Amino acid sequence: MTKDVKPVRYAYGVTSALLLGGAAISLVTGLPAGAQVAQNDAQQIQQVVPRAGAPASFADLTAQLTPAVVNISTRQKVRVAAQDNPFAGTPFADLFGGDQGAQGGNAAPQTREAQSLGSGFIISADGYIVTNNHVITADGQGEVESITVKTTDGTEYPAKLVGRDAASDLAVLKITAPKAMPFVRFGDSRNARVGDWVIAIGQPFGLGGTVTAGIISAVYRATGTGSAYDRYLQTDAAINRGNSGGPMFDMRGSVIGINNAIYSPTGGSVGIGFAIPAEIAAPIVEKLKNGLAIERGYLGVRIQGMNEDLADSLGIPHNRGEFIQAVEPGGAAAKAGLQAGDVVLRVDGKEVTPDQTLSFIVANTPVGKRIPLDLIRNGQRLTVTAIVAKRPTEEELAQQTFDPQQQNQQDNPYNQRPQRQGEGVVEQSLGFSAIPVTPQIARQLGAPEATQGVVITAVDASSDAGQKGLQRGDIVLTANSAPVTTIAQLEAVVKAAKSQSRPAVLLRVQRRGQPVTFLPVRIR
Repeated sequence: MTKDVKPVRYAYGVTSALLLGGAAISLVTGLPAGAQVAQNDAQQIQQVVPRAGAPASFADLTAQLTPAVVNISTRQKVRVAAQDNPFAGTPFADLFGGDQGAQGGNAAPQTREAQSLGSGFIISADGYIVTNNHVITADGQGEVESITVKTTDGTEYPAKLVGRDAASDLAVLKITAPKAMPFVRFGDSRNARVGDWVIAIGQPFGLGGTVTAGIISAVYRATGTGSAYDRYLQTDAAINRGNSGGPMFDMRGSVIGINNAIYSPTGGSVGIGFAIPAEIAAPIVEKLKNGLAIERGYLGVRIQGMNEDLADSLGIPHNRGEFIQAVEPGGAAAKAGLQAGDVVLRVDGKEVTPDQTLSFIVANTPVGKRIPLDLIRNGQRLTVTAIVAKRPTEEELAQQTFDPQQQNQQDNPYNQRPQRQGEGVVEQSLGFSAIPVTPQIARQLGAPEATQGVVITAVDASSDAGQKGLQRGDIVLTANSAPVTTIAQLEAVVKAAKSQSRPAVLLRVQRRGQPVTFLPVRIR
């Protein structure tokens, strides 16, 4: 099953879906003395939750906090690709959307109306509101025409977008009301513990003012998206479509999380929900509220988590460090001397683990700071120093991504399968056959004539290599960091790995039209 993180959608499989909604932060607003206090003011909450832990009922706590939670709806224009007119080129074309060309050419993109529905909450008495960015952006493709905020008493207010941040999925809105608004404050999510009671308030499926309760299932949970803020509080409190942006409260009435995503095979809650921790959200919200730019650290590397196969191929412990697949030329990492194939173990004194990823550590490091990186290269430990650069915008990062379609097997340059070379160790142990790359083969594969390596000629689909997508025409450049220009050299690497009891070999593979990639292949 696959994992897919999408705003407002739930896909079959183990799916992480964004849940339209937002988080609340009660801020001191500079209003004159005597202005309304926060709905989650400590003294008021102590009156409704008399002891630590879960009360006999959540009713009083809910009544205290609900007035600060709001419904958010938007109207947006979304550009979509139009379908070709099936009557193009016939006398009926104009009756069904106009003639789009006698040959049925591609239709021009069209604009349609779209709506989104989510939650949010008021963060100050003068009407600032926090929600998720995806609540007001229609999967990042919409142009917002209007935003409407509805409070628990049914009053509707037009809202203005003050600021938004796609990387953290946060947005700040502003409404103008004739009176001071009830609001809530962020708490300190760093004090959250697995097993603590929490309640979530929001608008699931458009049902206003819905409250659910549960416990914190995990803290600092990484979902594997590799984003700069892939670090969440996990809860079993029911969270569904429309909960996005709604607050997660602890028993002190503090907002410790912003409901944001779920894992679900069905589209509904299965007890695995995620909230953006308050410690991440609060400073970002404050900057958005004040119109300040949000800068994040950036190294310029393409990374891969340390899975079992990769660790085995490198002969290092599991679940520690992250693997550098590629380094951006001229970037901060390249200037520091990082190389493809390095394993980064520690950044600025912080361990790189599945719960504290390289992306998270660097993104939350000030731009311009010099940081040491402890790493393993070809089995040797060393330390390099990098100067943290400014992270590009999400749009700029998306433009850097290049994912061409894989080469069709029928376009393979080999018309005949060559005779097996070597002793057969590669075929028996790795599940594929190969021959040395020649200048002619390199040209046929779209590689420079000077490319050195061995090119795969056949793959056993049942092998680990086949299961991981290796195919005819892939060029193996190195194996366990050693150049392989002949089959004998590749066989020697396999034999050495077996003698060292390594269950996998790390191949550096080049495929037509795609960046060079490291791939661990298990020995059979």
